[in-house]
This record gives sequence, C-alpha cells and structure tokens, in this order.
Amino acid sequence: MIRSFLTVSTGTLASRLLGFARDSLIAALLGTGAVADAFLAAFQLVNVVRRLLSEGALNAALIPAWLRIRDHDGQRAAAAFAGRVLGTVSAALIAISIVIALLMPLVITVIAPGFLGSGTLDLAVANARLMLPYLAFAGPVTVLMGLLNAQGRFALTAFSPLLFNIALIAAIAVLLLDRADASFAAWILAASVGIAGLLQLLMLLSQRSARLATPLRASFDKEMRGFFAKAIPGMLASSGPQWLMVAGAIIASATPSAVSWLYFANRLIELPLGIVGVAMGTVLVPELTRAVRSGDRDAVAHAESRALELATGLTLPATLGLIVLAEPIVRLLFEHGAFGAQDSAATANALIWLALGLPAHVLIKALSPAFYARSDTMAPLLATAQGFVVTVVLALLLGHVFGASGIAASIAAGAWSSALALLRKGTSEFGFAVDASARTRLPRIALAAIAMGGLLWLTTGLVPAESQGFIKFVALGAQIAAGIAVYGLLLRILGVTSWHEAVGALKRPR
Repeated sequence: MIRSFLTVSTGTLASRLLGFARDSLIAALLGTGAVADAFLAAFQLVNVVRRLLSEGALNAALIPAWLRIRDHDGQRAAAAFAGRVLGTVSAALIAISIVIALLMPLVITVIAPGFLGSGTLDLAVANARLMLPYLAFAGPVTVLMGLLNAQGRFALTAFSPLLFNIALIAAIAVLLLDRADASFAAWILAASVGIAGLLQLLMLLSQRSARLATPLRASFDKEMRGFFAKAIPGMLASSGPQWLMVAGAIIASATPSAVSWLYFANRLIELPLGIVGVAMGTVLVPELTRAVRSGDRDAVAHAESRALELATGLTLPATLGLIVLAEPIVRLLFEHGAFGAQDSAATANALIWLALGLPAHVLIKALSPAFYARSDTMAPLLATAQGFVVTVVLALLLGHVFGASGIAASIAAGAWSSALALLRKGTSEFGFAVDASARTRLPRIALAAIAMGGLLWLTTGLVPAESQGFIKFVALGAQIAAGIAVYGLLLRILGVTSWHEAVGALKRPR
C-alpha cells in the first residue's frame, strides 16, 4: 500500500507543481480584476467537474463493482460491464455538455451571482463555453483510470494528469511572449482546456487500458441505473473540497478580486491535499474493498491505521508550514506582472484560514474509503452536504465583515463539520479500526509537527520583505528544507519511524 501511495502521491506532486507554474503564469498574464475573475470562475466550474469525475472519485463505485463482477463472473464479464460504463458515461457527458452550453448564462449566474449585471458575466460565459469540450474527454479518462487502479496499476493514472497542465503552460507561454490582450488571452487559454483533456485521453487509449472496457456501448438498463445510483453520491462526496470552494466563490463574487484571491490561496492548499488526499482515495479504496470482502478484520485495521498515520504525518507539517510561511510563499509564487503586493497580502490572509481546514479535508479522504468499501456512498455525501450548508451560512455572515478571509474561514469550518459528521457516522455504524501502533505514533507525529512549526516561526523574520526574487527563493527553500530535516529527525528520535524502516517498506515484496 505504501509503494502504491508513493506512486500516486509522486505523480500528484508533479502535477500540482506544474499547476503552480500554470497559475503563476495565469496571475502574470491576467492579474486580478474582471477578466481574471471571469476566467477563474469558469475554470472553477471545469475544476469541479474534473475533481467530480477524477482523482479517485469514481473509484468509490467503479472499483468495488468491477472487482465483484470479475471475481464472480470472470474477466470477460468485467470487461463488458466496464465497456457499458465507459459508453454510458461518454454519452451522458456529451449530452450534459450541450445542455450546459445552452444554459451557461444561468449556470454562471448561480456560481457567481455577483457578476450579474456586469460585463464580467459575459466574459465568464464565453470562457466557460470554450472550456466545455473538456467534459466529453474527462468521462472516458476517468473510467479508464479507475479500471487501472482496480488492478493495482497506479503509475499511468498518477502521471497522465501532467499532460493537462503541460498543455495549458505551453499556451500561456505563447500568450506571454506575444503580449496578448488580457481578454483575448483568456479566450485562447479557455479553448486550450479542451485540448489538454484530449491529450490525456489519447495517452490512456494508446495503452492497453482500452481493452479493459470492451465491447463499448451505452446502456441505461437496471444494472447501469444501480451502478450510477451508487456512483453519483460517491462522486459528489469525493469532490467535497471543490464544493466548499464553489460555495465560497458564490459569496465572494460580490467582492471585486475576492474570487481570484481565494482561487490562488486554494491552489496552495491543493498541493498537500492532492499529495495525501488523492492518494488516499486512489489506493485505499481497492485495499479496503479486498479486506472487507474477505472479512479480514486485521487487514482492515492495518490499512486504516497506516492511512491515518500517513495522512497525519504529511498533513500536520504542511498545515503549519502554510500558516507560518503564507505571505513569503504567495509573494514568491504569484507576485509577478499584474499581480501586485496588495493581492499577495489578501491571498496570504485567505491562505492562513484555508490551511486550518486542510487536516479536515484529508481526514475526510482517509475516512471515506471505509464507507465506499462497504458500498455506502450516501454517508460521505450527507457529510459533504452538511459542510456545504455550514460554509454558505458562515460565509454570508463572515464574508460581509471580513471579506475573502472571512469566506476562507467559513470554508475551513465547513470542512471540519463534514469530517466530524463522517467520524460520528462511521464510529456508530462499524467503528474505525485503529491499531495499537497508530495510537502510539499519532501523538508523537503531532508533537514533531508542532516543533517544526515553531522552528519556521522563529526564522520568518530573518529575510527582509523587500529582498530580490532569487534571495527570497533561496531563503524560503532553506526554511522549508530545515523544517523537513528537523521534522524527520524528530520522527526518528520519538520512535515514529526510521529511514531504514521506510526504505524497507518500499522494498518488501507484495
């Protein structure tokens, strides 16, 4: 499980780093304001659909169903089932894309009501329509990735999203070199989103993954209706962080530049969330499904305990690091071109509050697979819905007083509401199995992370804010490297783990 987790998290890390490069270039190209708000609101819609379908979301229903059919009826029956899922998803998304294109002014008004009555609404509608072809490619990509994950083949699915960011970075680079007008640049960039999705699909089709879903046909029979009755709640629940951001963006759209500040702050949250959360959703669902189906309680306890340790060990230091280093990180990554010092300060404030919700988001990712492995996709959905309501209510109150920072705090509160609801539900229904080793290690991991956060806080004032870019880069890199080194040393001293144990886990045969 650790090897698979490392494969997925490495691919996600590479994709997120390219995503940072992409967003830094978008900030330099569009800055903040009407054009940027319009583009990012439209891009937020695509990102929600992207996360709704991909990054482990469809695993919630597809993997348990595919494994059950393969074990009972054989590989050919499983391939026929997958072919019907692939065909049905593709047909449904094409039809949905056409309907959304026709209703796009209404859709944008719902997700960004503050744009109503301004030219920003027209810009957002045009950008969103240009991005819609991505939806037609995202469905087949997701099904093929889920089938590969079900067989424990994680490498291709982990690294194929790199193509999405590579295509967009190439388009932005050309636009920056040509010094294109901001509105024209946003349209070209929006059109590139669909091309990026096509490249990802072609990469998967070039492999043997397409043979896992044959023959290809659309079907809405009883079996498919039952499958989607489980899949849709799981997909909605798995994209919980994006729904909370959408709730925040709806409220923020009434404040100029707030959508952009929240978007760029959330991009920094998505780095650790992607590395840990996506890997949890991708690797833990098939692992727990096999354990639950076999009735092996020890295997269930081992998988859940190691997942919780990994989630805590990676998320706590990331949370503290983002809180302490929020402003220097934002200035280094985004303060270029049209993105000014005021934008950096506002984005950093939003980042601090969003970071407080990061442990909750990852906890949800670690807890949800226990429900998915038992074919329960409704409990995570209800927890997500509760968090959405909490976010909206608090954002209406806090956003009016504190602006983007208040909305960010509301998103964090919504995440914790969802996590606690899921924890209560699981504890009452089947009990989360945490072994003795995890109960010993978790407090020590928290202690090591707090000590690391204290070290970062003590070193924050050593580099003047007006330093040049290269000096900022070196200083920030040194701080982060020192924090990682101290954290690793403390994990060793406190007996949590050792380099020898970590390397041994990677070498141990399956």
